[in-house]
Amino acid sequence: MNSGKGTYSVQAVLKAFDLLETLAAENASLTVAVLAKKLELSRNKAFRLLATLEGKGLIDRDEVSGTYRLGFSAFEMAQHILKSTNLIRLAHPVMEELARKHDEAIYITVMNNDEILFLDMVDSFQQIKTTPLVGRRFPFFTNAPGKAIKAMSSADALDKIGKRGPRKKGAPDIKKLESELMDIRKKGVAVDFGGFGEGICSVAVAIRDYAGKVVGALTMLAPSFRMFQDRLEMEIIPSMVEGAELLSMKFGYVKMVL
Repeated sequence: MNSGKGTYSVQAVLKAFDLLETLAAENASLTVAVLAKKLELSRNKAFRLLATLEGKGLIDRDEVSGTYRLGFSAFEMAQHILKSTNLIRLAHPVMEELARKHDEAIYITVMNNDEILFLDMVDSFQQIKTTPLVGRRFPFFTNAPGKAIKAMSSADALDKIGKRGPRKKGAPDIKKLESELMDIRKKGVAVDFGGFGEGICSVAVAIRDYAGKVVGALTMLAPSFRMFQDRLEMEIIPSMVEGAELLSMKFGYVKMVL
């Protein structure tokens, strides 16, 4: 019984993708009858699928004609995908150069719903290294890339953190976090020990686009025992800042000199 239900759920998801692809390919508003025929569904099943996707904002229904078209949420999702793909394409050569120069793992990380997402990595050749984190998510306030992105996004980001009401279990100490983010804004780099697990150090620098908007962070992860203070200050941090500036320039960012 459970197996049948699971199979039905998978089929429903596949039909949902087919429906979105049909609306995108046709580039026009279509009726329930037309969509049902194209997807080989009954009108009732097609209507329920349309209602579900409409509720998520992925499609819109014209109240007058009763036809359906792609919604703004679908376009927004597509933009996020394109942006992430473009970020990986432009970042990878810079990541490879840094990884080979320092023989440490280099990542591209982005912010999504107050969580850090690891998009891509170039690993080191070291025998002892950190566990690969591509595809993993972490709360932004627990680690260097999250704090770097949040700190450099805007001054408003700092104000909003302190206006979220009572502190919940597992939430950060707001005053301590605000002080930490202000320090990162001044230095332009975030360094963290233990945020991704005991014995792990992360170094992150924000990446900006042509409009000055922060689009992600260039991030290095390495065992803490290799990240001693002199190496961090004299070698790693200057190199990571230079790499992030180069990548920002690829996105059209021009640093203002006062």
